[in-house]
Amino acid sequence: MPDFVEVTRNGHVLEVKLNKPKVNAIDIKMSQEIAAAFAELRDDPDLRVGILTAEGNRIFSAGWDLKALDAGDTKLDNWWDDADYGDGGFAGLTENWNLNKPVIAALNGLVIGGGLELAIACDLLIAADHVEFALPEMPLGIVPDAGALQRLPRRLPHNIAMEMFFLGRRMGATEAAHYGLVNKVVPYENLMDSAREWAEQLAKSAPLALQAVKEVIRGIECVPLESAFARMRTDEMTTYRAMLKSEDSEEGVRAFVEKRDPVFKGR
Repeated sequence: MPDFVEVTRNGHVLEVKLNKPKVNAIDIKMSQEIAAAFAELRDDPDLRVGILTAEGNRIFSAGWDLKALDAGDTKLDNWWDDADYGDGGFAGLTENWNLNKPVIAALNGLVIGGGLELAIACDLLIAADHVEFALPEMPLGIVPDAGALQRLPRRLPHNIAMEMFFLGRRMGATEAAHYGLVNKVVPYENLMDSAREWAEQLAKSAPLALQAVKEVIRGIECVPLESAFARMRTDEMTTYRAMLKSEDSEEGVRAFVEKRDPVFKGR
């Protein structure tokens, strides 16, 4: 039974809630628990979509557990090799290259440091209107190298990302939505309803088509356009290939022609 993560199944949707008072600081054990939850999403064919959120309305996650680092429970040098953070790297998602099912982040409070890195490893982000984002690593003498350095300059204008890295200034939810860092901003009381509405909509789609989107985009990211077409057509993208030959693709076309809702089975 996980100590710091609550996992709930709602039909085809898996909800994962962080719950480690006071700030959901992620140590090795919590990282392993998050990783196990998303391994369940990946491996269970009946699950199609994940939602990641946290308890309460104050904080999503403060990121890496610095108390564990200070106590010597974890090391900074080559931290990624020093301990088993679980499948998917730090926090189970930041380097999860084999989870093709979509994950919605329902951000309920402050998204700080490694918490931001966990959030931007998700596919769709919905933020409560009081949420703020920040990277406070610089005054600590470290850098956010579990996803922020890699992903944030691809999501924000370069100078804005550098401002967050160097100055550690906070970005509110509305500004984050302006730059496209989050998809939608809603009142806190509507947060989970909004995430579940999107999850249910996604769960009605053909599972292989949903997963093929992530597989292909990951495979062609930062590749020149002509090479991206070639890679999609020649590289081993098993989900994309299965989608092209699937019963669901035939069912989707047939349902459109027959003017009815499709019944997708994930095969």
